[in-house]
Amino acid sequence: MAPTGWLGLTSLGTVHTAISLIAVAAGLAALFRCKEITMRTGLGRLFVWTTVLTCLTGFGIFQHGGFGKPHALGIITLAALAVGALAGRGLFFGKWARYVEAIAFSASFLFHWIPAFTETLTRLPLGAPLLPNADAPELKAITGVLLVLYLIGVGLQIRRLRGGTGGISPAPVRAGS
Repeated sequence: MAPTGWLGLTSLGTVHTAISLIAVAAGLAALFRCKEITMRTGLGRLFVWTTVLTCLTGFGIFQHGGFGKPHALGIITLAALAVGALAGRGLFFGKWARYVEAIAFSASFLFHWIPAFTETLTRLPLGAPLLPNADAPELKAITGVLLVLYLIGVGLQIRRLRGGTGGISPAPVRAGS
């Protein structure tokens, strides 16, 4: 086990956490300002690339022995980002591209919150964390609430896209544009 520093994190864990906080802030700002996360905005690009870095740095963290659920979530997150990016460029999905983009990038945003709650609640306060481990039933309830919030958010985005009101241009950017 590597020596731990700030909040019991390794150096890699500290860098990983800092990058993920930037990604979450960019995602929140994109959702509030633009009503969506898309690669057509600076905030969207910042979210996507910092999320990629969060996943890549996360693959080097083996706090519990080896490849586990957090690593699988990283792979799923990278897949969601790839689908969102392809949809946003208009490479696949035809008339459904903007919807797929919204669903995929919103899913990758959701995926940040699962480890955020898990790590925070099983680490803090130092010496007496609020939850004993990642299998605590409270975390399952929190994940359920996050899923409901995701569904509401995606529903609002789809409603906005259908109406063509607000946000970024409704037409996807085509490859080579």
